[in-house]
Amino acid sequence: MLGRRICVGWNRLFLCMPVVMLIVHLLSVTELNQQNNLGGVHKEKPSKSDHLILGPAAGEGLPDRLQCQGTKALSKMHFGTSLNNSRSPDRVALVTVFTIYNSTVESRPSDLVTVGNISYGKLERSMAILNVFVNFIQAVMPHSNVIILTDPASELPLNRDMVTIQPIQGEYSRDKLMLQRIRSYIAFLESRLEGLNEKQEQVTHFIFTDSDIAVIDDLGQIFTDYPDFDLALTFRNNKDQPLNSGFIAVRGTIEGIKRGKAFLQEVLRVYSSKFMESSRMLGDQLALAWVIKSHPNFNTRRFSKREAFLDKIGGASVLFLPCSVYNWTPPEGAGQFHGMPLDVKVVHFKGSRKRLMLESWNFFSSSSNLSDMLCLILKSGRTKYDF
Repeated sequence: MLGRRICVGWNRLFLCMPVVMLIVHLLSVTELNQQNNLGGVHKEKPSKSDHLILGPAAGEGLPDRLQCQGTKALSKMHFGTSLNNSRSPDRVALVTVFTIYNSTVESRPSDLVTVGNISYGKLERSMAILNVFVNFIQAVMPHSNVIILTDPASELPLNRDMVTIQPIQGEYSRDKLMLQRIRSYIAFLESRLEGLNEKQEQVTHFIFTDSDIAVIDDLGQIFTDYPDFDLALTFRNNKDQPLNSGFIAVRGTIEGIKRGKAFLQEVLRVYSSKFMESSRMLGDQLALAWVIKSHPNFNTRRFSKREAFLDKIGGASVLFLPCSVYNWTPPEGAGQFHGMPLDVKVVHFKGSRKRLMLESWNFFSSSSNLSDMLCLILKSGRTKYDF
């Protein structure tokens, strides 16, 4: 009898085992789904702001940084010249590479972004940035020409005084745009060299920049304050990417253009042979750094100091200018730059700060106060925006 009861107990246990295993499996699946749902919440990217968000101003309390109370500047910026009184006897032209994509596709309502009282589709957003780029130059350097290098297939809807659109053949796809930019710079310098002669009475210097910058002081001073350079680059204290390609100046003399062109041709060679996997982004900056760092006896420790310096690189006299003055950006301004130096000359609205560029121009247009506008930028630059 005892043995039969034991057998009956074991039979019941074996009969119940599938049910028990099914329940355990269902509980495990339910828990896994809950964890995935919670994980999905953490993985959601925060939406970019559709309005400016004022935050703390980096550099508070530092004597050589812009101090603000709200959007009111408490410090006096060290602008080098008045708006119409440049010390440079020569001309300066600012050059940028710009193209448009999908210009025939109409914007959907969901694509519209509003800044101030104006709504922009995708094409209108790009053109708004280009127009504001020109606006700042014409406000601060009214005698300077703006030259836009573009794909011959692009029909830019832009008709502005002292703005020249120069088509240059090339591959302007998004994946190759940074590579094409260097090629366009080289082709442009070649075209300028053909029109020069030894007895030119007036020199036109060239500053190649990204189109998402605001020039806030006369950059012609570079060529008078530093009369011995052929080519100028901007640097920062960044081990992997110490040079930013968004600002390159070339002296407009025959020798300056020849040496600047040769330097850029070497950068293009290195780019094409070593950094094509980064052709969409950063490849040009990696190639610039490689060309500079590979030069014998170049001291990279100078990148850690906020001081301009001159060096001979491959036959060209290269001037290195600090990004904190000539290529200041909101993210780095909140980080390694420790705020905004009082002598800043160029603000670079990299990445998701394009809305801030337009808002800054609107602010300046209504107030005519560059220092207060810089407070707006300094206090709003930590946020990523939707434009």
